[in-house]
Amino acid sequence: MHDWRLCLEKVLVQCTLQSRTLSGADAINALRPFYFAVHPDFFGQHPKEREVNENSLKRLNGYLENLQKPGFRSFKPTQLTFYVREREPNSSNVQESFSASGFRAVSFTLHTRDLLSTVLDILNSCSLSTEHIQSLNVNSQPHKEAKSTLNRPIKWDKTYYSFTGFKDPEEELEQAQRVETTLISWLDCNEASAVKKLKKSLPLRKELERLKFELSHQLQLSDIRWQRSWGIAHRCSQLHSLGRLVQQRPEVLKNVKGRTVVFTDRSGMSAAGHIMLGTMDVHHHWTKIFERLPNYYKLQKRLLFLEDRISQLLGGIQVIYIEELQPLLTLEEYYETLDNFYNKLCDSRLPFHPRSLRGLQMILESDRYAPSLHEFGHFTIPTVCDPATLQWFIFAKAQEARENLKRKEEMMITEKELIDTSTEKFSLDRLYKEPSVSSAQMIDCCKRLLEESLPYLQGMHLCISHFYSVLQDGDLCIPWNWKN
Repeated sequence: MHDWRLCLEKVLVQCTLQSRTLSGADAINALRPFYFAVHPDFFGQHPKEREVNENSLKRLNGYLENLQKPGFRSFKPTQLTFYVREREPNSSNVQESFSASGFRAVSFTLHTRDLLSTVLDILNSCSLSTEHIQSLNVNSQPHKEAKSTLNRPIKWDKTYYSFTGFKDPEEELEQAQRVETTLISWLDCNEASAVKKLKKSLPLRKELERLKFELSHQLQLSDIRWQRSWGIAHRCSQLHSLGRLVQQRPEVLKNVKGRTVVFTDRSGMSAAGHIMLGTMDVHHHWTKIFERLPNYYKLQKRLLFLEDRISQLLGGIQVIYIEELQPLLTLEEYYETLDNFYNKLCDSRLPFHPRSLRGLQMILESDRYAPSLHEFGHFTIPTVCDPATLQWFIFAKAQEARENLKRKEEMMITEKELIDTSTEKFSLDRLYKEPSVSSAQMIDCCKRLLEESLPYLQGMHLCISHFYSVLQDGDLCIPWNWKN
């Protein structure tokens, strides 16, 4: 009997060691393939995808931090969306689609209560390998099997609960996890937090408006924008920095009249002709950009001439650059892309009838291999596209493209009307969407919102996104396809 008990104790100790709790450092190591696939720094030329990943990582980090807090029990299901760089076969049941840039969009909901299960859920949802977790000396079985045997409560047979009438705690937990977050329940839980943050941010919001108005007026700028969703304090700091440069070197800003300034990750001039100021650069770098503006303007004229030449070779189709849909390119990068494409067209001598494609539009993409037609009516043409394939595709899709362009105009009018109506009905201070949310998605979202009674939204800033979140300045983010 004594030998049997000794043997059992050895087995229990071995099980406990094998299924030890995953530490925070282990979790970071285990998630390295995931971070490599979704980290915003790898999406520098894709602002929409970068912003989604940036926001989702913030919420994921908060979830992981809560898991490591002793005694923390208040876990809410957290829905996350990431754009994944690697493209591997996906066998999971997560919601998946592809962005305009070709990245795999993965959406999943976390409702696990330990680090190991959470790490496994994340990796499996993104179709990433979990084999390396074995080297961390942890049991890679699901959470219920990974718990320490010594700490696990007694697990009664299902017949026990049927006979006694007591509630099965595991069944209750599973039911709670299956319940999706609804808009009303989420607003109930987060309204107070959002209101508190919004009130705290109001003085800074007024300061931001003042700084933006004064600098725009002083420099006669068309607009001041931000590529990413930085907080209000961060934006104010950037405007203060620009204001100091205006005071110290006013002569270098004489050529900015009528232009748009965009605070972004690097300095230069964008393909759209906007002045980009890198937020990590010092005044010396900004000064160089302002001094080079005359040269940029000359290059921009050459670029417009090149677009016109391409248009003539392709039957009058207009070459455009759409900031919201295309990678963030510098003027030099975009000019090189156009020049290479133009030389390829000249060599191929495609027989397009002059002006046969007038009224149609196209954009150039360097990271695609097959042409496509966007729902808004413009053609997306890869720079490496075979000329014969290009000709056939444009001819085959020309009529559909014209219909889509007409539908785009109608859709944008409908979208604006619904935004205005929703803003008025709910007394919102502001209603806006993330760039990654399409007009069709925004229209669907607003139509369903207008059917609801939502007193929580009065005076709030509401952002239509792909997930639920309260931003640091009190903006409420809700997914466009929120559940009722």
